[in-house]
Amino acid sequence: MPKVVSIHSYRGGTGKSNFTANLATTIALQGKRVGVVDTDVPSPGIHNLFCLEPEQTHKTLNNYLWGESSIAETAYDVSANVGVEGTGKLFLVPSSVKADDIARILKDSYDVKLMHDGFRNLVKTLQLDYLFIDTHPGLSKETFLSIAISHVLILILRPDKQDYQGTAVTMDVARQLNVRKMLLAINKVHSKLNLDALKQKVEEAYGETVAGVFPLSEDMVQLASEGVFCVKYPDHSLSQEFRKVAQQIVEV
Repeated sequence: MPKVVSIHSYRGGTGKSNFTANLATTIALQGKRVGVVDTDVPSPGIHNLFCLEPEQTHKTLNNYLWGESSIAETAYDVSANVGVEGTGKLFLVPSSVKADDIARILKDSYDVKLMHDGFRNLVKTLQLDYLFIDTHPGLSKETFLSIAISHVLILILRPDKQDYQGTAVTMDVARQLNVRKMLLAINKVHSKLNLDALKQKVEEAYGETVAGVFPLSEDMVQLASEGVFCVKYPDHSLSQEFRKVAQQIVEV
């Protein structure tokens, strides 16, 4: 049965899109058919990680939401861009980076049910094993949809008081929506912090599993979103941590 995995954070700047790209690629490299949808329509960006240039995207998620194309027409095979071969496949549905398109989606919004239908059609048409949803930070009706239909919800937070409070609010919402499985990932952890102690503290505070703890990495910063980290640095400790999180998703 296909799994829908939503990656969310209450605040921006947590590294959510990087996290989504690395997890999706890690699972695709295991021979799975994986789709990624960039639903962060006000500030899209995950296409950069998959080396998909805006001029290559003739159709985007926006076109589907405006009734101008099918959802399958907005999906791009980025497998070769990140070295996914064999039975594994990686598809990306990007959102438009055009200023006029972003302004229109912010002004008029979109039909949330249509988005839901699009997810289902994408899974069926592309025969996906996993569908990853890169959400817009914060809480909105669009976010509630992604959370509600998820088999797995991964909440990204930094060791920061604002992130802690926002994550608590998001978890309350997720529990009310009866999310089947919730995991936490702590990102951009300062080197002076004890990772094991931090993991234990967060698990005790929220009553949920911390799937991974990711130290702040100069290598990640230096990559500057030009590619997927786990492909560029397969033996790096961060890549190993992504594989650990991916395994937990596979086992759900």
